[in-house]
Amino acid sequence: MVKDKVAELLTLKEASEILRVSEGTLRRWDRTKHFKAVRVGVRRGVGDRRYRKEDVENYLKNKI
Repeated sequence: MVKDKVAELLTLKEASEILRVSEGTLRRWDRTKHFKAVRVGVRRGVGDRRYRKEDVENYLKNKI
């Protein structure tokens, strides 16, 4: 099924709340490739940051 292959994406705010870090920290992690974001849309020529729910969950599992 096609829907199974589509990753659920979280906004910057949602991901920061789940990870308990600031939005600025997530932006910095994206710039330094510590925790990469997916870019969607075309705002400002680069799009908005979104985070794969699976990546956020895996990060939390490995952090503990």
